[in-house]
Amino acid sequence: MLVAFLSIGLLQNVQAAEEQKSDDYMPSLITATPLEGRQLAITMVRKTIGAIQRDSAIKQAVRQDYQDDAELLMQAAELVALEFQTIAIANNYWR
Repeated sequence: MLVAFLSIGLLQNVQAAEEQKSDDYMPSLITATPLEGRQLAITMVRKTIGAIQRDSAIKQAVRQDYQDDAELLMQAAELVALEFQTIAIANNYWR
């Protein structure tokens, strides 16, 4: 469900994200190490959620809900893993 929500919200906010290119947190998927790739994956997920839900008060309010919910935390970890997979492929798995 979380993945579907993120997908729908992302599509709706593509234009808004294009307008905010000045905040270029991801100039490239190429990283020197797998650890840097993982850190980039976490940043990508955080920025995606931030692009979808811009109201910081709402983001703070729902933190209480998911910080104690193991299922929601695992879904967040899954999103990071998906982004990391993309980064690993882009880096030829650091070979």
